[in-house]
Amino acid sequence: MTSARSITRVLANKYSPSGAPSLDNFKVMSAPAPTKDSLKENQVLVRSLYLSVDPYQRGRLIGTTNSYVPRYELNKPISNHGVAVVEASASADVAEGDIVYIRGAPWETKSVVDVAAVRKLPTGTIDNARDFVTVFGMPSFTAFVGLTTIGKPKAGETILVSSASGAVGQIVVQLAKARGLRVVGVAGSEDKIELVKSIGADTAFNYKTSDNFVASIKQAAPEGIDIYFDNVGGEFLDAALANINTGARIVSCGMISQYNAKSADEAYGLKNTFNILTKTATFQGILVGKYYGTPTEDEFMAEVGKLYKEGKLQYRIDETTGLENAPQAILNLFDGKNFGKSVVKV
Repeated sequence: MTSARSITRVLANKYSPSGAPSLDNFKVMSAPAPTKDSLKENQVLVRSLYLSVDPYQRGRLIGTTNSYVPRYELNKPISNHGVAVVEASASADVAEGDIVYIRGAPWETKSVVDVAAVRKLPTGTIDNARDFVTVFGMPSFTAFVGLTTIGKPKAGETILVSSASGAVGQIVVQLAKARGLRVVGVAGSEDKIELVKSIGADTAFNYKTSDNFVASIKQAAPEGIDIYFDNVGGEFLDAALANINTGARIVSCGMISQYNAKSADEAYGLKNTFNILTKTATFQGILVGKYYGTPTEDEFMAEVGKLYKEGKLQYRIDETTGLENAPQAILNLFDGKNFGKSVVKV
């Protein structure tokens, strides 16, 4: 419990090199609250409003090696994208009361951060601060970059989207539909399938009730797949490869089905990779970090902002209240308990 003199923090307690993480990987504790007197030049004191919860954080708990982002330090606050309000500033660029976006926001109710790590959001953002870690957040930007730079969609093509009700998948479905594609969505419950269809998918199926992924994809996309936006990897990726058309593009965005494998032997071994050669397909991974601060980010904000303002883009959010409950929100990502973009309201 926090007070005016204390804050809540979520620390990395231990690593899990293999297998599923648990609440033991995290430590929720109280600490003395930072004050404006502790600020150094070009630092700000912020109060967290919303924090993003994303599957890539699993890689930061492996511990034996760095993921594509550094591993979390034990007994230090974990971090992710967040939105906060400035309570005190030692910078001429940011003022008390400003709402800021922080790419590496510490999981603390209040923090001192360098001003170089924050981006000031438009005046009045307090009323829609959550949008900047949800519909305008990193997963949405990932969806945009993956679809436009790797998927290279053309009207009339067919796209298959796994985890289509998730943070990335929801945006892919809607951006693809807006570009005139036939959209096939995949999710893990009937409620999620209903959502995927409601946001524009032409058809969708529940992979948990399928006894043959290859056949299920074939039934949903009898003319084959031109783009596969992969968020899950493993056996489903293999089935998608069995259904690709000549010149297909596979956007490798995530492999959540494989993140908790206990060993290389337990990880799924792909069998249909020969199709990448024979179908002259492109298979490329997407890491969105390098696109921040580029014209692509401006294009994303313009397109998604316009669709959202016009009411043509929906975004399901799974909100957890209270920083002390944030560790469970991370764990929920890996057993399908979340429904939509996971975010913590601090």
